[in-house]
Amino acid sequence: MGFLDILLGRTRPAVPDLDRLFGLPSAAVTLQAAAEFTPTGRGSVCFTTVEGSAFAGIRQDVADLLNADTERDPSSVEFSRDSYGYSWLLSRRGPDDLASLVGDLHAVNTALEGSGFGPQLLCSLVGFSNAEGRTFALVYLYKRGTFYPFAPLPGEKRDNALELRIRAVVADDLHMEGDLSRWFPVWGAPGL
Repeated sequence: MGFLDILLGRTRPAVPDLDRLFGLPSAAVTLQAAAEFTPTGRGSVCFTTVEGSAFAGIRQDVADLLNADTERDPSSVEFSRDSYGYSWLLSRRGPDDLASLVGDLHAVNTALEGSGFGPQLLCSLVGFSNAEGRTFALVYLYKRGTFYPFAPLPGEKRDNALELRIRAVVADDLHMEGDLSRWFPVWGAPGL
């Protein structure tokens, strides 16, 4: 950061560190031990929709990459668009195969970033649930390089107490977002 940046109050954005996604398996162990939440086997990547043949090509390349696993059901990778116009890629794995799911999410993010579509990446998330049916997602903010929990309730409400509890439980495993105003809701996100 330069002298003028300091004087004018400008800051540089955090550099995304996609390797932080690989902290999710250890966070899952902590969550299971401390809060009895386990992975659902579903995770997704959200990005702004881009029209054109270049993006269509990379989208097909990503689908081909994820479906290259011969033991995987081709229907376990799904693209969709939400009511806000954002695109989602949903990947499904077994609940006990979080490492492969994280590998899928990392591969999708890396492929989009490597093809020049990094600015379109918004977030990635991995779903968790407990025996009582409570669910939440750990959301990775691409542009911030941080995680936060999102725990939806019926009627587009949030379980803030659970979110704060989850943050406390995984704070040693993941780089958590300190600014609570950046804990954006992802209503109806695939994988949640």
